[in-house]
Amino acid sequence: MEKYDDIINLPHHVSKKHPRLSMEQRAAQFAPFAALTGFGDAINEISRITENRIELDDEEKLKIDNILQKLINKISNKPKVTITYFIPDLRKTGGEYKTKIGNLKKIDECKQLLVLEDKTEIPIKEIIEILD
Repeated sequence: MEKYDDIINLPHHVSKKHPRLSMEQRAAQFAPFAALTGFGDAINEISRITENRIELDDEEKLKIDNILQKLINKISNKPKVTITYFIPDLRKTGGEYKTKIGNLKKIDECKQLLVLEDKTEIPIKEIIEILD
């Protein structure tokens, strides 16, 4: 007589209390355990690359100011503009540059913002290039 001969041909047990697990649920039991929760996110955040802010010289600032003055006179026509500006990163040093094309709706001098028709607000101090 072999070791398991007494039970080898018995039918598979089916619980009356617990429903049978799906294949996905059974597989999840063997998923890797993350002992350091958030560690992977922290590594990804550190490795995320940001750009340094470009500091404009006085001549470049004057050029942007002149273009803004011209745009104030044309604001009723909602001129089409191409603006490259800096978006500071909220979590680390640096940020990213974005170029936006749109029609200028207004220049909010109190808040120092350009507002496009699609409601994009661009801080004037972050603009590094503007084309009309």
